Amino acid sequence: MEHPGEPDPAGDSPVLALECLGQGMLAKVGGKAANLGELARAGLPVPAGFCLTTLAYLDATASPALADVHRALAATAPDDLAGLASLAAKARELVLDADVPAGIDAAVRAAYAALGADRAVAVRSSATAEDLPFASFAGQQDTFLNVVGADAVLAAVRRCWASLWTDRAVTYRAVQGIEPSAVSLAVVVQRMVDAAVAGVLFTANPVTGRRHEAVIDASPGLGEAVVSGAVNPDHFVLDGATGRILERRLGDKGMIIRPLPGGGTERVAQPGAGLAPSLDDAQLAALELLGRRAEVHFGSPQDLEWAIGQDGAVWLTQSRPITTLYPMPERPPSGPAPRVYLCFSLAQGLTRPLTPMGLAGIRLIASSVAGAAHFPVPVPREGPAPYAEAGQRIFFDLTPVVRSKAGRAIVPRVFDVMEARSAAVLRNLFADPRFSVTVRSPWRLLRHIVPVAARARVPETLIRGLIRPEEALRRADHVGEQLRVALAVPAGATATQRLDHVERILGRDVFAVVPAILPLPALGFALLAVAGKLAGDPGNGALQEVLRGLPNNVTTEMDLDLWSLATVIRNDPASAAVFGDPLPEIARRYRAADLPGVVQSGLSDFLGRYGQRAVAEIDVGMPRWSDDPTHILGVLANYLRVDDPALAPDRQFGRAAREAEAQVGRLVAAAGQRSRLRGALARAALRRTRMFAGLRELPKYYLVEAFGAVRQQLAAVGAELAAAGTLDAAEDIFFVDLAEAHRGVGGEALQGVVAQRREAYAAELGRRHIPRVLLSDGTEPEAVQIKAGQTGAVQTGAGGRGPAGADGSAGQLSGTPASAGTVTARARVILNPQGAHLEPGEILVAPSTDPGWTPLFLTAGGLVMEMGGPNSHGAVVAREYGIPAVVGVPDATARIATGDNVTVDGAAGTVMPAR
Repeated sequence: MEHPGEPDPAGDSPVLALECLGQGMLAKVGGKAANLGELARAGLPVPAGFCLTTLAYLDATASPALADVHRALAATAPDDLAGLASLAAKARELVLDADVPAGIDAAVRAAYAALGADRAVAVRSSATAEDLPFASFAGQQDTFLNVVGADAVLAAVRRCWASLWTDRAVTYRAVQGIEPSAVSLAVVVQRMVDAAVAGVLFTANPVTGRRHEAVIDASPGLGEAVVSGAVNPDHFVLDGATGRILERRLGDKGMIIRPLPGGGTERVAQPGAGLAPSLDDAQLAALELLGRRAEVHFGSPQDLEWAIGQDGAVWLTQSRPITTLYPMPERPPSGPAPRVYLCFSLAQGLTRPLTPMGLAGIRLIASSVAGAAHFPVPVPREGPAPYAEAGQRIFFDLTPVVRSKAGRAIVPRVFDVMEARSAAVLRNLFADPRFSVTVRSPWRLLRHIVPVAARARVPETLIRGLIRPEEALRRADHVGEQLRVALAVPAGATATQRLDHVERILGRDVFAVVPAILPLPALGFALLAVAGKLAGDPGNGALQEVLRGLPNNVTTEMDLDLWSLATVIRNDPASAAVFGDPLPEIARRYRAADLPGVVQSGLSDFLGRYGQRAVAEIDVGMPRWSDDPTHILGVLANYLRVDDPALAPDRQFGRAAREAEAQVGRLVAAAGQRSRLRGALARAALRRTRMFAGLRELPKYYLVEAFGAVRQQLAAVGAELAAAGTLDAAEDIFFVDLAEAHRGVGGEALQGVVAQRREAYAAELGRRHIPRVLLSDGTEPEAVQIKAGQTGAVQTGAGGRGPAGADGSAGQLSGTPASAGTVTARARVILNPQGAHLEPGEILVAPSTDPGWTPLFLTAGGLVMEMGGPNSHGAVVAREYGIPAVVGVPDATARIATGDNVTVDGAAGTVMPAR
């Protein structure tokens, strides 16, 4: 074996000592071996051993037949489980039948002999795509314990190689998009620890996110009992700062795995073992210290496996990053006091990460908001002080809000109607003494708000809305016209001029739209509440009826325009026949102007009006519908499947509007019974509610128009940079920020940073759990509250995944009522609307929605969302279409499966299995 002082990635030996390995050798030794090498070289206790590198695997398994299997796997869809399993079985057979080359055989025997004659060892797989920061492949490949004798070691090595092609490993890699030919396997051989007790150690709490807590699970015997879940282990939580044991929960430890003389292991029952802890306080402290040293060495929280021998010696047998922890905000807090960060991405119904250029745009807008409110913004490109990014998503430091009496009164109420679960998490923080109120006067807040309101003429807008509502609507349209003038770029602008124009739009022009228009829908909702008082407080449900079928909502107008196009296409046989083709082919024909005239001109007109919209449209890095019309074509295909006239969206919308007007009449009558003046005032108030409430969508629509124009200018710059060779492709411009784009115009090559950003972005796309609120020590308050049993929004039990098994009493999921009505139908879970198939009348179950989703609403029978509040985007549009909706239902997309028959009660805010 080689024993250089530092890792030698260039070495070509198939067998290396563990202390020769490091993270620079991932492609050669895999994640497990590289991390063990790092631990050993850092002076941490690691059992001696060696590694068969991937060179050994590749040499032993090189064959045309296996290469053919690689190609077949690459061509197999991730959801073709049967095809993947068949190919995986063939790959395993080929690997098990392969001969171990003589040189490798000899090297393994020599390395094994150096560990001691007939030494018991553990033989463990180390995949090149394992234990990486962006994905955990833990448990995908095999481990063999207490292996004795060189022949047995070689047999175990061969079985490890074959485990690279287990069904679960192949499927997991297919889902992750990892090429079959890109993976290979190294094998670690280490001295076995004759463990008295073993287990796992997390250097941060994986449930609550707290970075200062260590979590230890332990059980007597080999650690396999804990890792495999074969026992209920002892569970300990320690405060790393003080060493205090915060939680001590004894498991039954009803079984022990122990080595057998001569090789192998056995499982033995041990009744009564749960009466005594498997670790004492000194051992817990020693483990926590080792974990902290490992975390410092790797620079991130670690998931470690450990064992304590019969002699009391403590050993680390594995270390890998804790991939489930949500990343901390990239802008560290100033000072030691804890901070509260709220995820603004989720408040906008956006679960996916933003592209680097998308984040750069939001930073500029946030800086313009802060500047307008007279907050200091030293570097606008970096965003204002409260702005933060974590996991490529937008967060804001709300600590001053939480510690302000006025902030506590206002902000949670805003989130009650935007994202109700975030409001609940914030309110629970109010009881935390670390965030006690320090600012009791509202004057500091007003000092920043009043200048913005005055500059935007908010009082004048409100008075005009009350006295001359039609003129107020015309003024709102005029705001959009002014913005469009500002968006124009002179012909022949240079790349630098285009970038400067983008920064001017985002840093100055866009925000002015919001305070110019938002007072009108705010007035509409306020007048609805006034009308309710005049009518004698008829209840929130009765008031919500007024908001159905609202006019002046640009999003519903867009959706109904698309439905009108579908109606025209349906009546033209040649056009309707087009939608029997695959959507990408229809999109190709559209770009080639090769579709029948009705489709070609109709789609062109629609995209001319609404083509700047997109899914996740607040990210300028996301393609607009005009860039790729495939999504809209898919929605048209869905519409063409509606064959029941009663389900026609225009009829449903018209019916909702008539029902709303009837409800207005009832409320006016109720107010008139109390006095004629009350009746007249209620009529005027509700008329303005109907006129203005739909404008809620207009500020964002204008923002998206600006984003569309910005994207066009950035794409033009990207094309220039690609032609100049500083980018590989024009769309790479969206994976740099504005400062980097300027440097690219100056000639700096940007390919390296683009490659890193694309890899990080792809990794974040796979993240499903996004915290609504995050503290500066990594704590996710919602997770802490759930763990402590402080929230009961969802009734849970042991029954199973779907609604029918979610709770033994009712199987009920609960959320926030959003749109009244009851519907029983088949559920369709959709995580991404692009290309989504929704049958008419099905209940749409989604994590969140933005305007890019709403064309699907037209044919949905109901809506269930994991996020949102009664006035979030999805709730408002659902009410206008008259479909029952429940929002803020935790884990709805996991607890409901496509095909489940469920009943959505939009008034009660419940989802339950159909009876």
